[in-house]
Amino acid sequence: MKKLYLGNCFLTLLCLSACIFISCSCSKKTSETTSEDERGLPHSLDSRDNRPVIVAFGDSLTAGLRVDPDLNYPSQLQRKIDAGGYRYKVVNAGVSGETSSQGLNRIRTIIDLRPSIVIVELGANDGLRGLPAETTRRNLAAIVQGLQSAGAKVVLAGMRVPPNYGPQYTSTFRNTFKDVAKQYDVPLIPFFLEGVGGNAELNQDDGIHPTAEGYKIVVENVWAVLQPLL
Repeated sequence: MKKLYLGNCFLTLLCLSACIFISCSCSKKTSETTSEDERGLPHSLDSRDNRPVIVAFGDSLTAGLRVDPDLNYPSQLQRKIDAGGYRYKVVNAGVSGETSSQGLNRIRTIIDLRPSIVIVELGANDGLRGLPAETTRRNLAAIVQGLQSAGAKVVLAGMRVPPNYGPQYTSTFRNTFKDVAKQYDVPLIPFFLEGVGGNAELNQDDGIHPTAEGYKIVVENVWAVLQPLL
């Protein structure tokens, strides 16, 4: 049953990957002309808020493309943290269309937030563009290493690509996240979109960006790995 579900998930992603790539690329072009505040990347945190910071660092799946800002995954995660009685502030540092290379280029912005924990969700756009998995691995490794050197705990979110990229690439890409997590001894979310990918009721019309309901499940995927660190 699980294999059948994953097959349906990947077939859906296969049919819509071209649309996704265009959507993410257009969003990236827009974000490049906006200020950091408009992209959800604060220049500084409220000095009166002394809670430890959790940074949600990623692409459009983290930014919450076309979802009410109060209903994207970082916002829903904040409410779950609050409800659990934990004292942390979640910062949404997602930029639509971003690759792992572009994420590495702005790692200083993330470090400047002095995070206690960083949830790294990057690589999906690398896969959709068919970039070498080794390049993605190298970028993710540098990101994780840089964040750890700054004193942050890291949670890595695993991503997958549709099967039309070929069995060798899809397998190598999937294992990239496992390899980096093992190398740097960081917790891994096996698949960020588990339970959401391929489900039309939980995704927007493009077939890949979750709806508010879809993000509820994403938060549970994140929470299962994040909660032991709090």
